[in-house]
Amino acid sequence: MKKLVKILLVALLACACLAACGGETGGNNEEKVSFGFVTDIGGIDDKSFNQTSWEGAKKFADEVGLVEGTDYKYLQSDSESDYTPNLTTFADEEVDLIIAAGYLFADAIQATVNNYPDQKILIIDVDYLAGENLQQAVFAEHEGSFLVGVAAGLQAKAAGKTTVGYIVGMESVTMDKFEAGYQDGVWAVCPECTILRDNANDFGAPETGKSLAAKQYDAGAYVIYHAAGGTGNGVIQEAAERRANGEDVWVCGVDTDQYDYGKYGDGSKSAVLTSMMKRVDVAAYNALKAVEAGTFEGKVVVYDLAGGGVSLPAENPNLSEDILKAVEDYTAKIVNGEIKVNVTPKTQAEDARVVGQK
Repeated sequence: MKKLVKILLVALLACACLAACGGETGGNNEEKVSFGFVTDIGGIDDKSFNQTSWEGAKKFADEVGLVEGTDYKYLQSDSESDYTPNLTTFADEEVDLIIAAGYLFADAIQATVNNYPDQKILIIDVDYLAGENLQQAVFAEHEGSFLVGVAAGLQAKAAGKTTVGYIVGMESVTMDKFEAGYQDGVWAVCPECTILRDNANDFGAPETGKSLAAKQYDAGAYVIYHAAGGTGNGVIQEAAERRANGEDVWVCGVDTDQYDYGKYGDGSKSAVLTSMMKRVDVAAYNALKAVEAGTFEGKVVVYDLAGGGVSLPAENPNLSEDILKAVEDYTAKIVNGEIKVNVTPKTQAEDARVVGQK
């Protein structure tokens, strides 16, 4: 009996030691969160939508010590035909979360949800799909774009100009919100302003963006707002080149603070007047934190102006104090409900101040 007691005691002590030392029974060897990120056709380094979403995911990865290529990675989509295969690759690998950046994924995401109902997925810019483990993050782009419109309209007005521009990457309900908000903001402070508009029909064609920007600047646009992903890089380039040559024109960025991308000359100045910050990085980060905490929910999450989901950058070196004060005042009016920003833009047929067909 004494020998049996000694054997049991030794076994208990061994188990206690394993637990205290983080052995195979538990301790600090908690399973890491794994995730896969799928880009749309704009690419991972579009300096806009994809890149910002990826940076939010990487922030989480860095905080918890994930290893790229082992615990997480991204797959590039060179065309829409890559969406389903890329999503399926991650679903087959059983990653803890798949992140898809953009409404272009909608059909592929729904198919993936149907085929892998237990797979947790985050899609950004969609709110109409079905799935118990599908989180859909949407943004009040119209509210943030209103503030860009205020800045653009006041900047033009201060220079004695009455023409501004808008370049979109592709037509959709989501992209309509950018244009509608921009129109409302411009006309709130410069009702006489004409808005030139062009559709690049591509989120990954900077050369097209540059060409369209040149056309609008030549037609008299003083400020151009682009909502065109990687295509917008060409718009910024055209503005920077013109300012470097002494021309007084401006561009407004999107999704992230694009001030640095518009630098020219010795790098001390930028052609980017301001940018519409769309915090897709926060959406990606928050979803991963929820997976880690076990609180991830399949639901629609709205990121608006009141909650900091959209805004102008904290620093705007090219905006005057008067314009910043106006932006602040209009922000308060939108947040408290005094101003309701449109989500559907006016067309050329509906308003002569819009020049350019949808």
